[in-house]
This record gives sequence, structure tokens and C-alpha cells, in this order.
Amino acid sequence: MPPTADPDEIAHAARLLRAGRLVAFPTETVYGLGANALDAEAVARIYAVKRRPATSPLIVHVASIEMAQSLAAHWPEAAGRLARKFWPGPLTLVLEKQFNKQSPIPDIVTAGLPTVGLRMPAHPIALALIRAADVPVAAPSANRFTELSPTSADHVRRSLGSDVDYILDGGPCQVGIESTVLSLSGTPAGAQPILLRPGGIPRTEIESVLGSIVGTIAPAADPLAGPHPAPGLHARHYSPRTTLYLAANGNLPDRGQGIYLQHRRPPSRADITIHQMPQSAADYAAALYEILHQADAANYSWIAVDLPPSEPEWEAIQDRLKRAATK
Repeated sequence: MPPTADPDEIAHAARLLRAGRLVAFPTETVYGLGANALDAEAVARIYAVKRRPATSPLIVHVASIEMAQSLAAHWPEAAGRLARKFWPGPLTLVLEKQFNKQSPIPDIVTAGLPTVGLRMPAHPIALALIRAADVPVAAPSANRFTELSPTSADHVRRSLGSDVDYILDGGPCQVGIESTVLSLSGTPAGAQPILLRPGGIPRTEIESVLGSIVGTIAPAADPLAGPHPAPGLHARHYSPRTTLYLAANGNLPDRGQGIYLQHRRPPSRADITIHQMPQSAADYAAALYEILHQADAANYSWIAVDLPPSEPEWEAIQDRLKRAATK
């Protein structure tokens, strides 16, 4: 079970959020860099600290379904079913955003789009922070843009240093990769669901609630081509500093000292470091970013990854590895 934070730490972090400051906090997926989602100036600090383009929208974290409903112009029946099934949890729902004065989500949060991504995280510290601050919290991953996401407080410190005002340490993240992003925007009844980003909730589990998902993962987004429908869509993303290769049939780079993250295939050479990756998709996802952070810190010449199977439960991992390997 994730640890709980000291109530005084939660209260301090909540005061900082209300004052327009940035707080890094744990979720079950990765650590988030949080700001008051209703404060445009605070949100602008997120973009500046991450060096994130304004075309990439942020996910807004809530502590209840009622808080999410107050931020959406419409709450489709499908959203209700999914929230009851998967919240708290690693599922982000993209809905038409509310435009009234009671819930003024600034355009900077949503990259100017009329939609907003909403999620209730499944981590006691994240939920306690949002409740104590009594505001929705906009939070991308707590790292520089396109770099490896943090799954521990130490990862946040090494990436952002003093640029973050406070870090709540909740230990290692349990899911280990980002949330699934599903669009239900369109009409009061809800448009056909579109999977924008695979993540912690597999497509098959969503389909067990909604039936077949109409639409596919969004293609790689061009930072100059206007707002992205979801975060994490750049062709290169989730990337270690060390060059990462996708190994085909155990064929590895022939230069320098590298590390091979093996899943099924045997390596073609014996003079490299081999790390055996977990066999289940859930365990692999939980371990992936931590192992890549360790490989970065060890200053290898390269990282090679034995790409996991092309099966539904591996879809999010495939997505992360392919973007991480893009030059």
C-alpha cells in the first residue's frame, strides 16, 4: 500500500497550491507537478518549469466525481459508468469543459481547446492534497518535457531540483506509467469514445464497460501544428538521456558498453549488462521507468530493449517504448 503523508505536510502543500506555487506529489501512475487548475499564472509556471509547449494540454486532478462534474459542461452516461468502475484510478476522461464563472478552467490548462482531461488519482496522498487545497489540481508529470517520467521523489529532485516549491514523498508509484486518456467529448449524450493515449487501464477493460472503442490512438503530434488532443503525443517522449534502441531478434548495438532489457529473446552477445524484465505487463509497467532511470544514472553508452509482445495488455508499454526510442 502507498504510504500516507504527515497531515502537516499535506496542509503545507495545500497552502502552497492555493498561493499559486508548484507542488510535486505522488499518484499511482507517476509523480505529478501540480498547480491550482483555476489559477492561470500558477499553471503558466508549470509550462515554464517543464519547458513544455503551450500546445500540450494538462490533466486536471480531482478528489471526487462531483468535483469532476462541476468542471464539465456535460457528464455523459458513459462517463458515469467509467468513473464508477475505474475511479479512483489511472483513467483520464476528456470532456467538454464548463465555461461558467463557478468553474473557470483557464485556456492555458487545456491548450485553448474546449475540452478538459479529468482524472481522480488512486493515491491517498494525492487525494488528501486535493481535498485539503479544495481546488482541482492541474498536473503533468514532474519532469522536463519529453524526458523520463518520475516514479519516485528522488526522480523529481534530480529532474526539477529547486524549480519545484515542495515535494510530497509517497514512495514508488505502483502503476508506473501514465493514465489512459479517453475522449468522450462531442454532445450532451457523449460522442463515440476515442482512445487518445493508452495507459494504466487497458483498452480491453474499457471495452468491457462501453463495448468496442470507436477510434484509435492519436498519431504523433507536431508541436507546431496546433493543440494536441491529449498529453504525451509527441513522436519523441518518455525518453531517457541515454540513446534507447528497440532490439530486433536480440541484435544489439556494437559500440560502447550498453544495457539490454530482456523480455523473451536471448541476447546475441555476452559482453553486456542484461536486465531481465518482468513477464507480466502490469509488473513490467511498474518497473520500466525506474529501470530506465537507473540505466541513465549508470552512464551506459546505450540502452536496448527487447520489445514486448503486440498484445492488448502491452499496448501502453509498446507506445512508451516506441516514443522513447524515436530520434
